[in-house]
Amino acid sequence: MSDERSGDTPRTGEKIPAHTVRFDLADLRRYAEASGDDNPIHLDAAVARRAGLEAPPVHGMLLMSAFEPALDAWRADLALRRLAAKFLRPVFAGESVEISGRVVEAGEGPYALLRLLAHNGRREIVIVAEAMLAKP
Repeated sequence: MSDERSGDTPRTGEKIPAHTVRFDLADLRRYAEASGDDNPIHLDAAVARRAGLEAPPVHGMLLMSAFEPALDAWRADLALRRLAAKFLRPVFAGESVEISGRVVEAGEGPYALLRLLAHNGRREIVIVAEAMLAKP
């Protein structure tokens, strides 16, 4: 959803539109097969419960993959150059996550440094991230 500002320098304080993602158990299984991360805690509800979790948690790197489409929907003219995140709470299979963010620094080129948040359905922050976007 690149807008008419495509190519303009992002503005400090500008918000990115909220983007919602949801990964079900079938998504986790496909990711496990592709990545080789087949830890049963991500694939088996009984194993997750024995570990004290309410359901299988989504793989961290699978969650990280949800940030780029959210950023691309905001500014398709800028490429993701760096993404770092801190995981605060698990996200469980079938749980929706809303990604939002704000430009904290912007400059010519153009480039943008963003702070990103991912909230679960209970509005708890589950991931805090930082992304750098710049011209490809």
